[in-house]
Amino acid sequence: MSANHPLGSTGADAAERETADWKALKGDVEGIADVAVERGRGFVDAARAHATDYVDQRKSDAARSVTDLAKSVRDSSKTFDDRPNIRAFFDSAAEGLEQLGSSIEKRSFSEFYEDAEAFARRAPVAVAVATFFTGFVVARFIKSTSAAPLPDSRTDYRA
Repeated sequence: MSANHPLGSTGADAAERETADWKALKGDVEGIADVAVERGRGFVDAARAHATDYVDQRKSDAARSVTDLAKSVRDSSKTFDDRPNIRAFFDSAAEGLEQLGSSIEKRSFSEFYEDAEAFARRAPVAVAVATFFTGFVVARFIKSTSAAPLPDSRTDYRA
């Protein structure tokens, strides 16, 4: 027993101090968590803005490329003046490419994403097959560009 504390109050005081310490610690942790959440939101917002700017720039580049391809197809159709059916085919293809280019330019990234998601919901088998095929082609490409294996020295010298 201590001379500074009346009888029976040391245990209660210690419990109150411990509770107060825990409450203070909890408040500190909540404050740190709030700051972290706020910084995280700021980071996510900045990343989203950067990604949107990047996608918009790439979207413009893609639209320009498709439009340039349409112009090339239309220019190459001029060589078929003596064959109207073939020229009509090339002109139709060029027109379709021009429409695709303008569609790419006008639409937002979220619209593209929604369209892709809707297509995946309408035709999941087609998406699965396309994914499998793409994976197969990429795997073959990676395999074909890998370095040739070194010859096994044991197979070169047979007794």
